[in-house]
Amino acid sequence: MDDLVVGMGEVLWDVLPDGRKIGGAPANFAYHVSQFGLPGCVVSAVGNDPLGREIIDYFTSKDLRFLLSEVPYPTGTVQVEIDGAGIPRYEICENVAWDNIPFTPELEELARHTRAVCFGSLAQRSAVSRQTVNRFLDSMPQRPDSLVVFDINLRQAFYDLETVSNSMKRCNVLKINDEELETVSLMFGLDEPDVEERCRRLLADFELSMLILTCGVDGSYVFTPGEVSYQPTPSVEVADTVGAGDSFTAAFISGILKGKTVAEAHRLAALTSAYVCTCHGAMPLLPDDYTA
Repeated sequence: MDDLVVGMGEVLWDVLPDGRKIGGAPANFAYHVSQFGLPGCVVSAVGNDPLGREIIDYFTSKDLRFLLSEVPYPTGTVQVEIDGAGIPRYEICENVAWDNIPFTPELEELARHTRAVCFGSLAQRSAVSRQTVNRFLDSMPQRPDSLVVFDINLRQAFYDLETVSNSMKRCNVLKINDEELETVSLMFGLDEPDVEERCRRLLADFELSMLILTCGVDGSYVFTPGEVSYQPTPSVEVADTVGAGDSFTAAFISGILKGKTVAEAHRLAALTSAYVCTCHGAMPLLPDDYTA
């Protein structure tokens, strides 16, 4: 049970034009981490309803570790509309199960066996889940090789300066996309005209080990205090981009945990994310040559 890689936060149903699929950034992350042979684990909450039981059955069928508390709220759903370029637009239901993730003795014990965790801002829109995220981080072992990944994941108006600032202070890896960088730059008064300068400012101000910046078709960057890695975005036929960023994060973190260099892990992440874009839904089976 040691060295778990946890995706913590929302687990839900993405209601897509072609039907509903299980999603939520933490679930997507843990699922893909598991495909890379690491002990991925989803931490969230579901309702005592058919949608919640179906999620549990699905994770069980995939041999995916999970700690899903059952709470007296409906299992989360998101209405997803896909535009002509395959870009999703989300309508996220509120006051659902994953807004009410409890901090239990079982979760505290799980935290003590966690080497890496990925969390975002969306699940912190409620006080209950926000407190649980912070207590989980407090309970993790303080190891020099631990990875605390804040995948900022700004959605609708479900974020504020205090939550974003606290999360950035608590992480050592920040994952952000180019649109989110513009929002964060305004929030923190970053006036550097150059994107790289702003990323390096965030890296230094928050004492990060790594900052991952994804820019859609314009490629992606990984900044560390000593190097910068760039990868172009592979050209693929896009089915949809749901979960592509989560698969990028999972592949990159898996690569780092398995001893790859930043550049090697970055290349794997770019390839993985591009492949997920060719599939419908966030949890396709990855090719063996990606996960070997």
